[in-house]
Order: sequence, then structure tokens, then C-alpha cells
Amino acid sequence: MDQFRVGTFRTVLEDNDLVSVAVRTDSLQIENFNNKKDTFTIEWLDSFEYVLRKKNPKSLLDSTDFHVKIVSISGDSYEFRAYYSGSKFQQKGTAYKIE
Repeated sequence: MDQFRVGTFRTVLEDNDLVSVAVRTDSLQIENFNNKKDTFTIEWLDSFEYVLRKKNPKSLLDSTDFHVKIVSISGDSYEFRAYYSGSKFQQKGTAYKIE
């Protein structure tokens, strides 16, 4: 199940067609979204859940852990649900491994 721990991923959020591209190593994720690049540390809690933390937070929201739970896998992609710690806000989407 380690196939999603490293690589390049294209992520599409459900309901709004927003797309980001992220390059993930064993400890970092560098994401390009809306022509803006962000760097996150990544901590895997188990094979299906990880936490992203912005390396250089500029706001309270940026300082909040972002939990991602893989809910299904199909080939080189996975569907996920994600949320900020302590928030009812939730995102759903699909990540496609492209490298």
C-alpha cells in the first residue's frame, strides 16, 4: 500500500473541478494550486491516513493540521476525504498518481 507515499499526484476536488499537482517525498509534499506553491510536512498515521502541516504558516488556518483519509483505491488513484483538525469543514476528491 506504499504506492501513494511518494510520487507526483494530480488531485481533483469533488463538486468544483479545482485541480492541484503535488510532488510527494517520504516527509514533504510540495503542492502547486492556482499558480501558488506551498510546502507541507507529511506524517503517515497508517497506510490509509496522513496529516499535512504547512512548513511556513501565515495564518491560523495555515497552522491547522489537515487530515487526509483514503477511502477507496482504484489502480493508480485513490478517493479521499479530508478535514482540518477541530473543524466540520470537509473536502472530497480523487488523487491520481501521474509519476
